[in-house]
Amino acid sequence: MCIAAWIWQAHPVYPFLLLFNRDEFHDRPTKPADWWGEGAVKILGGRDVVGGGTWLGCTKEGKLAFLTNVLEPEVDPIARTRGDLPVRFLQGKKSPLDYAKEVAKEAKEYNGFNLILADLCKREMVYVSNRPKGRPAAIQIVTPGLHVLTNATLDSPWQKAIRLGTSFKELLLIDDDKDMLAKNLVEKLMTDRSKADIDMLPNTGCDIDYELNLSAIFVEIKTKQGIYGTRSTAVLSMKENGDVSFYEKFIEAGIWKEHTLEYCIE
Repeated sequence: MCIAAWIWQAHPVYPFLLLFNRDEFHDRPTKPADWWGEGAVKILGGRDVVGGGTWLGCTKEGKLAFLTNVLEPEVDPIARTRGDLPVRFLQGKKSPLDYAKEVAKEAKEYNGFNLILADLCKREMVYVSNRPKGRPAAIQIVTPGLHVLTNATLDSPWQKAIRLGTSFKELLLIDDDKDMLAKNLVEKLMTDRSKADIDMLPNTGCDIDYELNLSAIFVEIKTKQGIYGTRSTAVLSMKENGDVSFYEKFIEAGIWKEHTLEYCIE
């Protein structure tokens, strides 16, 4: 169900540093991170072949967007695809806040989502979510610091969110003024398969065994529909000079692969 942790305007080397695990069925057609998109603005990110959208993307113009789903017992099979939300922002001209307001107006057309929107050049970041159900969409300015987003609202104290946030903070204290190597971050922080104590699980209305299996940072579940779990991990960083690095480790045809794409914000 995805988990993201990031440092925003609170590190001497990286104004922005993101770790992101994407959870999905392993056999769902997906393209690894690359440049794509119609028109003049190209998006760097993975692509869901089924829905056509993305869960994480960025542009040379300094825009960034990423998405997690909200864990719920039931979803609407005819709802609009959530993966289109980052794409529209990345290819559009609206600021993070203006686009969040646009999304809020149509929030009921989607299943539960958490969406982060950022303009890295202007140092603007906004969070928007259409949950809890029955309430107006929530819009929040993301403040400088360390944040974790799972499948509930921003910085919700789910056990895996607390565990990842604590481990990330401890690592930052050790290497505060140094370049952070993407591979090391992935291995130290994003491969944790330990599960939460059963009495600490969130009450989402989902099956308790399913919730327990999803409570790890790195997820792997055998289901009747096939293997579901973490199928890619990304580390996206930006330095003060605008240099961006997008490292991705992903599974393809049962084999784990990795690559890094780099660019400078224009």
